[in-house]
Amino acid sequence: MQQELKPGEVVLVGGGPGDPDLLTVAGLRAIQQADVVVHDRLGPVSSLGEVNPDAELVNVGKIPRGAFTPQEEINGILIDRARRGCASCV
Repeated sequence: MQQELKPGEVVLVGGGPGDPDLLTVAGLRAIQQADVVVHDRLGPVSSLGEVNPDAELVNVGKIPRGAFTPQEEINGILIDRARRGCASCV
């Protein structure tokens, strides 16, 4: 049974070991329905081709000994985008 995402709903989709064939059906559906996708380089990047073309992509990649987004900032992004979705609820 396919379930529609609700405004403000946050779904965490794990990328596993990075092989796109190991992404769950539920994870793929969430990616296809999402208004915002927060991602990093550790997930199956090829799955980003399945993202709704109108979705906002937010790269929070963490590169060893390089650029990274602190976890607190990632949490803030998730909360901010979820609240924006809830603001449009009727």
